[in-house]
Amino acid sequence: MADLNVKIGTLSLRNPVTTASGTFGYGTEYLDFINPARIGGIFMKGTTLLPREGNPYPRMVETASGMLNAVGLQNKGVDYFISYIYPEIKNYPTCMIVNVCGSTIEDYVACAEKIDSLEAIPAIELNISCPNVKEGGMAFGTDCKSAAQIVKAVRKSYSKTLIVKLSPNVTDITEIARSAEAEGADAVSLINTVMGMAIDVDKRKPFLSTVTGGLSGPCIKPIALRMVYQTHKAVKIPIIGMGGIANASDAIEFILAGAAAIQIGTANFIDPTISVQIVEGINDYLDKHGFHSVRDLTGALE
Repeated sequence: MADLNVKIGTLSLRNPVTTASGTFGYGTEYLDFINPARIGGIFMKGTTLLPREGNPYPRMVETASGMLNAVGLQNKGVDYFISYIYPEIKNYPTCMIVNVCGSTIEDYVACAEKIDSLEAIPAIELNISCPNVKEGGMAFGTDCKSAAQIVKAVRKSYSKTLIVKLSPNVTDITEIARSAEAEGADAVSLINTVMGMAIDVDKRKPFLSTVTGGLSGPCIKPIALRMVYQTHKAVKIPIIGMGGIANASDAIEFILAGAAAIQIGTANFIDPTISVQIVEGINDYLDKHGFHSVRDLTGALE
């Protein structure tokens, strides 16, 4: 068996396969399907300083080769997470990573500070790229100056591995990545969903209550691959790639393009065991092609 271990900052993953925030809950929802010890980590659903109700229904719709969502970061807030969720997940045999969201820099900092005190949470994913909230979120991730400001502020107050999640809804994602790197990000994860919409022709109305939402699934994979490839050439910190990964071959494409690890998102809704299958598929690929370590595959595009 090949060596599947990877390092993201000070974070050690047993393999490069993780699950994307918003598609895997807190991990508890999938325990009937997979053993968490089989995958590298779980990026838990978005957590904010205060509770959020999310957007009105309807807020999800299936599209060709993907789906649109406008959930809007519904969650019960970081204090609820600390009191009720953390005790359940703190002994999971994999890396449990909190996706931190907010509307202001102060919100992000306060939320990150609370999570920093949790011994069993080795990293956070700073979500500055959500297209489904009216304020904050994506606004920070589409401007170099604001991205730098928020990463700098959180870096000062958060001591563990800091991963910054980037938006594809920008002119040049490498500029945002470099801004995050310059202000202390240990890694970047990309891409978040692509802004899109769908229309009900019978009702002559948008399907989503918010009109637009985040597009995910296989349809965005070529965009995501291109952005991972470009970002790998622009920064020195590790990249966690995502966007339409549905099988081991997809995951290997991202790693070849420059990702040190990957996240599986929409595919979890189709097959809740897909993450374990992808781990096995990556190992088979490494054995077949004579790679001793998955780390040798990162950026090995010829």
